[in-house]
Parts: sequence; C-alpha cells; structure tokens
Amino acid sequence: MADFDNESNIEIVRKATRELARKFDNNYWLDKDNKHEYPWDFIKAFADGGWLGAMIPEEYGGIGLGLQEAAVMMGEIASSGGGMSGGSAIHFYVFPPAPIVRYGSEEMKKKYLPKLASGEMLTAFGITEPTAGVDTSRIKTKATKVDGGWVINGQKVFITNAQNAHRILLLARTAPRRDDKPLHGMTIFFAELDPKHVTIREIDKLGRAAIDTNELFIDNLFVADEDVVGEVDKGFYYIIDGLNPERIVVAMEGIGLGRAALEIGTEYAKNRVVFDRPIGQNQAVAHPLADSWIRLEAAERMAMHAAKLFDDKQECGHEAAAAKYLGAEAGFEACDRVFSTLGGYAYAKEYHIERLWREVRLLRNAPFSQEMVRNYVSQQVLGLPRSY
Repeated sequence: MADFDNESNIEIVRKATRELARKFDNNYWLDKDNKHEYPWDFIKAFADGGWLGAMIPEEYGGIGLGLQEAAVMMGEIASSGGGMSGGSAIHFYVFPPAPIVRYGSEEMKKKYLPKLASGEMLTAFGITEPTAGVDTSRIKTKATKVDGGWVINGQKVFITNAQNAHRILLLARTAPRRDDKPLHGMTIFFAELDPKHVTIREIDKLGRAAIDTNELFIDNLFVADEDVVGEVDKGFYYIIDGLNPERIVVAMEGIGLGRAALEIGTEYAKNRVVFDRPIGQNQAVAHPLADSWIRLEAAERMAMHAAKLFDDKQECGHEAAAAKYLGAEAGFEACDRVFSTLGGYAYAKEYHIERLWREVRLLRNAPFSQEMVRNYVSQQVLGLPRSY
C-alpha cells in the first residue's frame, strides 16, 4: 500500500495505480474482450493493493481518499489500455457503495463496507428501466411493505455486473408518483440477487464485452428492513447526491481512453512510412493528434476542478456536467482520429483501436447523453426555458 504521508496524495495515487494497471497490457484486455471473460485477476491485483476501498472510510476497511484521488485512479486504469472494461471492473467497487457510506445505518456499514473494500463482495446498481428512459420519476419497479421488510417486483435494464454481483443497490417505488413531487416516493434497497426471484439476461452489445450488461426481471424479491438504505421514499435524493462524482469519474475514464488511443496513434505515426516519410510528418496527420492532446488536457483540468470542489464540499454540479461532456467528446475524438491515422489497420484487433473506439462511444450516451448535458447547462447555468 502506498505511503500517503510525504507526497501529494493525488500524485502518489497516479503513480501507484499507473504502475499497477500497466501490468495488464492491451493484449490482456483484448483477450478478455474476445472471450467475454470477467477480469478477476485484474480486480484481485487492485484489491490486494487496497484500492477497491479508495473512498470507503478507514474505520470500515477503506483508505478514505477523496474524489480527486479516485478520479485519477480511474483515469489511469482507462489510459493503461483497460478502457471501460478496466474502468467498470473497479468503478463498481468504488462508487456504488456511496449511498451506504453516506446514508446507511451503522449496522449496514459495519456489515457490508469491509467486504466491499476487500473485494469480497461485488455490487450492481439498478436504476434504469426500459419504459422510463432518463425520466427516473416514472420507474415502475415497486416495493410493497410486508412484515419485516419489503417485496419487490419489476424490471431493470442496462445493469452492469449482475452476472457476477452478490447484491444490488436497487431503486424502487415505495409510494405512487405525484405530479407535484415526482421524485419523492422512491427508496434504495441493498438487495441480494437471489436467483429464485431475479432472472438475469445478458445483453449482447457493441463494446466492453469483458463486463456484463443485463436485463433484470424481479419477481417477489424479499428485502429485509435492515437492508433499506437511509429513509424510505428519499432514495432518489440519495442517488442525486452521487451523480456529480459519477460524472467526474466518467469524464476521467473518457479522457483515459483517449490517451490510450493517442499513445498508440502517435507511435504509429512516428514509425509508419509512406512515400519515403513517416506519416506523422504530414500536418493532416499530426494536427488532429495535437488537437486531441490539447482537448484531453483541458477536459482533465475541468474534471479535476470539479473533483476538488466536491472534496471541498462546494457545489460542483455545473462543473461536473461540463467535465462529463468534455471528457466524452475529447475521448471519442481522440479515438476516432487515431482510427483514421491507422487507416485500414485500425480494423485489426491487434492494434487495439477498434476496441477503444467501441468502448469510448458509449460515453456519449451514458450515464446520460451529451444532449441532456446541454439541456442542463441551458436551463441551470444560462437560465433559458426548459426545453424537454
């Protein structure tokens, strides 16, 4: 474990996690992607280093670091070649526990957080539903009160890790939707993924094949009262509390993907000779790569600025949204430009660009679209009328 006494925490984390992540090279991730195989040995390496508990308080087995350090770690994982497969593998240990850390009972924290920090327990996060889209207030998954707990019925979609997770932070309606308070009446449950009551179907998808994405069909799943996170009916507000960190980290993962591609593209441009000169000598090749470096650097500065505001307990919603937007755009542009730099070779899996390109494209749509970022900024920052 790194020594956090003498050097800047951020630089210690950057150096240590870069060194660890790069032990798993592009060929490792290509193999996992081809086989649709969960990267357990990669996770174990980060668990052994103590990194899975980066944002879990020390009294519950974690390191107790801030969002700045966690964001840097996720950026290094993505830029090592791990991309979204490596990012998601660690992301779901570090960030889904946040509602438990902030709002869970002391009993819940003591029971579950050490297992999450050590890697003994893997979680999934269940919000999205097929009929609700980005309007979470219209989810239909319902929890009904019974003696000693709740019985949940409903459906979730695009749920990461459900094939391997032990439990899921599950958002369900505990009161009917009200037009005057549409986001009230939803509760977070830390539910066991009991195969007798939860049917999990994997979604065949474009990228990030090493990490499963699923549909969930929930039929009379019982959750004890002790596994309710925080207060009943206030679950959505707890999720909102965690959206800014997620946006910042997604930005850093997009930036990392772009840097992984840029590293490959720059090396190729130096060594690929056409018409007796390296193609990187041509401005049509060099300038787009240089532009991508500039945009990736700028995006990271916005993301780290937002992370510092969060760590300092200041409002950071505008900056977090801007960071997600810039990280997704800069990451995709870098991968796309390197795709063009390699020409036909970009289609060959051995060069890894097609894998990075497939993964980074997701970030323009998830966890929320670039259009929704522009909607948010238009309304909340510029004061324009709501357009949706």
